[in-house]
Amino acid sequence: MSDKILHELSPAEVKAKMDAHEVVVIDVREPREFGAERIPGALNFPLSTFDATALPTGGRPVILHCGVGKRSAMAAQKCFEGGAGEATHMAGGLGAWKDAGLPLIVTDPATGQPSLQG
Repeated sequence: MSDKILHELSPAEVKAKMDAHEVVVIDVREPREFGAERIPGALNFPLSTFDATALPTGGRPVILHCGVGKRSAMAAQKCFEGGAGEATHMAGGLGAWKDAGLPLIVTDPATGQPSLQG
């Protein structure tokens, strides 16, 4: 794996790249986790069914993320196994995103209605 490169970006770096429409953010958490809270604009491709060859990149680089960074690193490994030489994930995952006070879509469990926070 020495020829494979895993990049880590901070939540602020990911947000800046998202705002500039430079990247596609892929959330590898399971659908129930994604439904409860998520980064606005992120797409859900759960690690349990992750297929690195089916990511909708639109020609843009992909940034992987999960809750804390473990599953996104595992998804990066799947990208390497699929032939990618480099992969990028967000350091600290959604927890770090929330700690940074960045926008989050949260679903109210009582009503099922999503709202934007942050």
